[in-house]
Amino acid sequence: MTAKRDLQWISDTDHMDVAPPARAAVSHSDGELLDAYSNAVINAAKRVSPSVVKIDVTSAGRQRGGSGSGFVFTPDGFILTNSHVVHEAERIQVKFNDGMSLRGVLVGDDPQTDLAVIHVNASGLPAAEFGESSTIQVGQLVIAIGNPYGFQTTVTAGVVSNLARSFRSQTGRLIDNIVQTDAALNPGNSGGPLVDSRGRVIGVNTAIIPMAQGICFAIPADTAQFVAARLIRDGRIRRAYIGIAGQNVPLHRKIVRFHKLDVDSGVLITGLEADSPARRAGLEEGDVIVSFDGKPIFTLDDLQRLLTEERVGMTWAVSVVRGTEIRNLAVTPTEAK
Repeated sequence: MTAKRDLQWISDTDHMDVAPPARAAVSHSDGELLDAYSNAVINAAKRVSPSVVKIDVTSAGRQRGGSGSGFVFTPDGFILTNSHVVHEAERIQVKFNDGMSLRGVLVGDDPQTDLAVIHVNASGLPAAEFGESSTIQVGQLVIAIGNPYGFQTTVTAGVVSNLARSFRSQTGRLIDNIVQTDAALNPGNSGGPLVDSRGRVIGVNTAIIPMAQGICFAIPADTAQFVAARLIRDGRIRRAYIGIAGQNVPLHRKIVRFHKLDVDSGVLITGLEADSPARRAGLEEGDVIVSFDGKPIFTLDDLQRLLTEERVGMTWAVSVVRGTEIRNLAVTPTEAK
């Protein structure tokens, strides 16, 4: 922990070369900057807070309920939150900033991106506006709003610390392009919005590192909007499936050089499901996948990123190292269940 140090301005009027009016001007300028910062946070909080909700859930097998945050993103009652807040919930209760409480219905959730959509039977609700997370920058002011430890509509502010983070969801799938921020988050903030200075949602707060200070993460708004739209349409996220178990392995340097491969590692197939797309394609246990659709495969995460909805039902080239040879096969993924 870094000790906090107070900054003190020391002036000696007997030996001051700068005239008093100039000092007053600097002080006035500093005050204006602080006022501008405060106004940005105040206005963003006022704009978004009416759409932020507290979500209380009771789930099968839990003796006690849990709670989290969320935000309305359509006037007709669709609310975005984290999957881990509402997954397998038996009852969802949504409490609004004005004290109104409504029963929520789970529309769909996606544990692999830790996002979920619930719906309440209401209209004319204040809806938050999405920004474009692809345009945010490191150092940019951000504001988090949520319900940490049940303290409803709590506002914290900070900056974007990094934009190139990845972490694993509870299913083990890697989530890319995570927004890291030092805006304080605590249990109960999960599912609340991370907004910019104009009050536009640029992320969905999702995780903290226990015992760390100022290291918090949000799923980018661009990802959240895509997932929300699919959940409303289908109730789930469609992903491609080929039916293998695998692990990351290094490739022998002689094989890499001889075949002029673009990778120095790949995915070793350790198991194949019966009647799976991979087995039908001729893949075998012991094969090492090194490319899919012409794209290099270093790790399982690389392969998972390519097994998207668009791949379902279409045939794609897959290259594997089998022994010391390269085999080029064709696989037709099905939809993951």
